[in-house]
Amino acid sequence: MMTSLRLTAAEIARTVQGRVDGDAAVIITGLAPIEQARPGDLTFVAQSRYFSCLETTPAAAVLVDAACPAPTSDSLALIRVANPYLAFVQIARNFFQPPAPAPGVHPTAILGEGVRLGENVAIGPHVVIEPECEIGDEARIGALCFIGRGARLGQRVVLFPQVHVAHGVQIGNDVIIQAGSVIGSDGFGYVKHEGVYHKIPHVGTVILEDGVEIGANCGIDRSTFGVTRIRRGTKLDNLVHLAHNVEVGEHTVMAAQTGVSGSTKIGSRVTIAGQVGFVGHIEIGDDSTFGAQAGVTKSIPAGITVSGYPAREHQQARREEAARRRLPELLKRVRALEKALAKIAPEALGKIDDSEA
Repeated sequence: MMTSLRLTAAEIARTVQGRVDGDAAVIITGLAPIEQARPGDLTFVAQSRYFSCLETTPAAAVLVDAACPAPTSDSLALIRVANPYLAFVQIARNFFQPPAPAPGVHPTAILGEGVRLGENVAIGPHVVIEPECEIGDEARIGALCFIGRGARLGQRVVLFPQVHVAHGVQIGNDVIIQAGSVIGSDGFGYVKHEGVYHKIPHVGTVILEDGVEIGANCGIDRSTFGVTRIRRGTKLDNLVHLAHNVEVGEHTVMAAQTGVSGSTKIGSRVTIAGQVGFVGHIEIGDDSTFGAQAGVTKSIPAGITVSGYPAREHQQARREEAARRRLPELLKRVRALEKALAKIAPEALGKIDDSEA
């Protein structure tokens, strides 16, 4: 939701520790990406391929870095910063205020015995909080959320509507969980005996540390024993599944539809693109990167980039893919060589056929 806040380019520059080239008094009334900017808007350019847009944008001011050339027109204010995209995000917090419910408990909410609420907690319609739960200061619990017995939520936690937090789950401070996610469901664990699958009880829990963000419709399973843990600052996109006993390090990011099988340990600062799949009981090193749809079948050391199925070093995967694209051409050449060889040395071709057999 846009606010009525008005800032000059000079005020924005002070906020993001930048400097203004051009009219420092120009008024900023909105924010927009460079392709959609209108008069009065602040936008940003973070990549050189967009430098040419500075010649045509009607925006009032643009966040750029030191390498960005000045446009031919002097009507556009440039605010030079170290990281234009990050500065744009920081300013966006001043212009966009997400709707926040007023503190209080909605009359349709159900709170069990022994529930402890911090100060300025907002609990929406038809929320169910089972006995012995603890909700920290300034937490916001959206409509139709469920919080199981004995769960603990830290300060400033935000649960969007229809989030399910199962019994005994522990959530740190400043955690955001988007709509429809389930934290602490039973893992997928069974013992097969005489053709019948017997369910393994999952008596562990899930711990989300401070600053974790979970996208919409994610599933994070509780551990069989012990803890399924996501460490501080990690961000999950929508539709991510973490199985029982998974551990994820600090400041790791996972894009949509990633799936991690049980007991896998993922390090810190790992970057995981969409639809990556991890088998169970492997370890992923810190600072590694995974291309989209990678199939990870073994442990991966720290600091490397992998892709493909099975996942392997990215440059090797590219070389193999390039070779596969040439297979139809190579097959034609082999057939042509076989025909030529059959004419000049049919006995040699027969020996090749015998060796293949």
